[in-house]
Amino acid sequence: MSDPLGQLAYKTLQQGRSLAGLAHKELNSRLMAWLAPEAKANVVPLAPAVLAELRQSMDALLELDWREAEQGLYPSQLLFAGPWLDWFLRYPLVWLDQPAIWSRRSRRDVRDLPRDVNPEQFPDYYLQNFHHQTDGYLSDRSAELYDLQVEILFNGTTDAMRRRLIKPLLTAMPQRNQALPQRNQALPPRILDVATGTGRTLRQLRGALPKAQLLGIDLSSAYLRQANRWLSQLPGELPQLVQGNAEALPFADGSMQAVTCVFLLHELPGAARQACLNEAFRVLEPGGLLVLADSVQLSDSPQFRGAMENFRRLFHEPYYRDYISDDIPARLGEAGFMAIQGQSHFMTRVWSARKPVAGAS
Repeated sequence: MSDPLGQLAYKTLQQGRSLAGLAHKELNSRLMAWLAPEAKANVVPLAPAVLAELRQSMDALLELDWREAEQGLYPSQLLFAGPWLDWFLRYPLVWLDQPAIWSRRSRRDVRDLPRDVNPEQFPDYYLQNFHHQTDGYLSDRSAELYDLQVEILFNGTTDAMRRRLIKPLLTAMPQRNQALPQRNQALPPRILDVATGTGRTLRQLRGALPKAQLLGIDLSSAYLRQANRWLSQLPGELPQLVQGNAEALPFADGSMQAVTCVFLLHELPGAARQACLNEAFRVLEPGGLLVLADSVQLSDSPQFRGAMENFRRLFHEPYYRDYISDDIPARLGEAGFMAIQGQSHFMTRVWSARKPVAGAS
């Protein structure tokens, strides 16, 4: 049933989030130019036509987000869910952290990490200040601010982009049941979220798949602690959270019905990117589904080349240039996946791929 008031409320909320994100970035840029001009990045000017197309692409994403909720793919409450009071209280901390970020940018220091970090516990590529973020991904302070910082970066569209995973997963479940013996069809699917971070993707999945057995894995114990705080507020079974490396998943072969992965691949060097896809293939059961969401690329969104270049220049993203030119479908094929499909939604590209069933062509 159509809900015009609900749709109006959603559009109003999103417009407010978008304006707040734009206002924050504009003020931050002006203050940095005044207080730390040496930290200012040399960005590529975007033509008015490109800015208009970005806006249209964002509007299309939000329209699709509302329509899929209205169709019942996920509860409409997800569209309004957010730790609003918590983010409001933490927002001053974002500004208090800005001088440290400007300083790191000025010094070109991308290895400014907590002293108590044991580098032997992490791959070398992980030990960096991605986005010039204080402590990288290795402190509770970083984890507490991360979701709010990403909301600002994407003008409040981050969860809408994450929810693009849901339709492929829901489509896959009936196909999975058809391949199972009758006695196993009632078993809840096991879905693993790789690089789960603070658990925002798991939160979306819980809303759409309340009976699924959800698992999340991440390298950062600090981010997993934050994920546990967010997810423990939800009704139902608490997702299982595991600290570990996506390049060597601590799960048995064929133990998952689906694997999701959001905003990870662009932060990995090529070899690690392939290793993660290989591991996802290994832990999936035959017929299982992998759904990836990450940045758009030059091949699918050449009109946004300038925006991609600015993202790389404004934020420390050492592997992004390589990622936007990488052939992800080819990597999925190398891992063994088939039925590879891709769609772009605003600044996010979503791929789905299936592990073949034995004997399938």
